Amino acid sequence: MDDRFQMETTEQAREFFQKDRFASDNGMTIAEASLRHSVIKLQINDSHRNAVGSLMGGVICTMADFACAVASNFGTGTGLFVSTDAHISFLSASKGKELTAEAVCVKHGNRLSFFEVPIMDELGTLVAKASFTMCRIK
Repeated sequence: MDDRFQMETTEQAREFFQKDRFASDNGMTIAEASLRHSVIKLQINDSHRNAVGSLMGGVICTMADFACAVASNFGTGTGLFVSTDAHISFLSASKGKELTAEAVCVKHGNRLSFFEVPIMDELGTLVAKASFTMCRIK
């Protein structure tokens, strides 16, 4: 495994994923990172809203994808994982000012890993639930 991809602390994950410009440019931050688990935070602002003032679905999808990228690639010698399949259900409108996406590995294999990602606001509203299959490419 290439040293560029080895992350053993949340701070190392933050440093590595600064290069994920779309997530970082849209205000997503890594609150926690550990082996096959991550928590991503987002302070909602007007740039995250659609034409009718609701939270844009793409924001939620990006948060879930970013959470899985961090969780699946964290650790020494874990390999390099990318998303191969994603499903999301939008469940409620967010009334809060902050979103949290928590990626949890449900099944880890040598080549494929399956993650579930609930996305909630700080008021406790389950805004969406996503599932991802991540594939090891290195």
